[in-house]
Amino acid sequence: MSLKILVHLSLFCFVIALSPALLAQDDPDAGGKGDEPGKPDKGDKDAKIVVPADESVTTEDTVTVNGQLVPYRVTVGTQPVWDDDGGPVASMFYTYYERSDVEDQAARPLVVSFNGGPGSASLWMHIAYTGPRLLEIDSEGFPVQPYGIRENPHSILDVADIVYVDPVNTGFSRILNDANRSQFFGVNEDVRYLARWLGTFVTRRGRWTSPKFLIGESYGTTRVSGLAAELQGSEWMYLNGVILVSPTGLGIERDGPVDAALPLPYYAATAWFHEKLDATLQGRDLDSLLAEVEAFTLDDLIPGLARGGSLPADRRANLEQRYARYSGLKLPLVEQYNLAVPTSFFWKELLRDEGLTVGRLDSRYRGFDREDAGTSPDFDPALSSWNHAFAPAINHYLRDVLGYDTDLQYWVFGPVHPWNRDGDRTGRQLQQAMGQNPYLHVLVQSGYYDGATDYFSAKYTMWNMDPAGRFQDRMSWKGYRSGHMMYLRAEDLKTANDDIRAFIAGALPGAGTPAKR
Repeated sequence: MSLKILVHLSLFCFVIALSPALLAQDDPDAGGKGDEPGKPDKGDKDAKIVVPADESVTTEDTVTVNGQLVPYRVTVGTQPVWDDDGGPVASMFYTYYERSDVEDQAARPLVVSFNGGPGSASLWMHIAYTGPRLLEIDSEGFPVQPYGIRENPHSILDVADIVYVDPVNTGFSRILNDANRSQFFGVNEDVRYLARWLGTFVTRRGRWTSPKFLIGESYGTTRVSGLAAELQGSEWMYLNGVILVSPTGLGIERDGPVDAALPLPYYAATAWFHEKLDATLQGRDLDSLLAEVEAFTLDDLIPGLARGGSLPADRRANLEQRYARYSGLKLPLVEQYNLAVPTSFFWKELLRDEGLTVGRLDSRYRGFDREDAGTSPDFDPALSSWNHAFAPAINHYLRDVLGYDTDLQYWVFGPVHPWNRDGDRTGRQLQQAMGQNPYLHVLVQSGYYDGATDYFSAKYTMWNMDPAGRFQDRMSWKGYRSGHMMYLRAEDLKTANDDIRAFIAGALPGAGTPAKR
């Protein structure tokens, strides 16, 4: 039974009207879960609701991780975003876990966790990956009823404290008064206000001496890559590590032949999973197969695509045949698309003969469209499945278990558009942060069946974020036989958390070790 300690720090409360015009905005952008339908339901939610800018509720509990009983405090609450004049312009919701049997926090790592979208709340990694509680799903990530939560025996709370942050207009976070929306919703705008907010959070919680890590998923990787540099430059806060889960392109250029070729290894992995390859390839181990397809992509396909119409006919035919063989697609289709098959067409085509589509965020999932004809699926069966399970679980957990009392709707996907994508240099910014900070390490985690942020593009980003190869000894990549949220597969939940645990340990320098090259 949990011992609840109610700690209300209500410094500011605001009454806002939830504008139907605001709620009606969709999220059309690519790059994460937030680009799928999932808008807040307007209903009668334009009634006035009190939004606390600064309050918290603390609960104590335990979790058993790897056979060890871990006691902890969890604080759910809000902390303001301040403007330049010191006035609150937004209320930011967070969930903060601290191991409660640690006497000295100076050596205790702090992990700050973000999801993506942009426009997605932090629930995904919170109640399915690193936190001490898991939502009820089966071993492959499909929803089960009754909805609910259970202990997470693989949580990283044994080795690090964690705070899950809902950016403005996601979860229970809201803009206050008539604050200008444009100060929050953009690549660089997002990074700037979150850096200020984190500076305040670290100060309030007395964590300046703790080793600090950022973890982001999908668009959250864009966010934390930019934050690594912004925290160093504006808050003088230096990190030990950044974890990129299913990363975006981070502003690293890849147009033309490179962009067209990079999805092929993902196509091969998906076709292998659905047994659409020829018998020779299908009988191979996935890792061995993918190494071959990656080499073909880099050494043959990209150079061939770069030749365009000048590519000799015999070489073109050879590339088309190999592309079709590796992708599981019919040769005439590969020819029609000039060796550049769009991902949306692949999701529609691979299982078309069976009347099925494959998922975008996790291509192990299969869906039914209204009709088999067409060039793209009607919906992503992976995201639909996840929404089915996550929304009930997070509302039950925050409201009923942790005791956070509010009439606000929890925005799984919130209204954050238009989103200013100009000036995305986040990959370059992360590289610069690594150059300035010899303590800073980077871990990339990718699912082989992720069609939104495919695993081979993640490798390309790592290689070209550091073209001189100066930081490769501080960068590592891990692949998993799952999708965008690899942790939904029970086997990968354990492995991926163990990889984070090992990464944290490896990024902590020995006592007295100087930060020098």
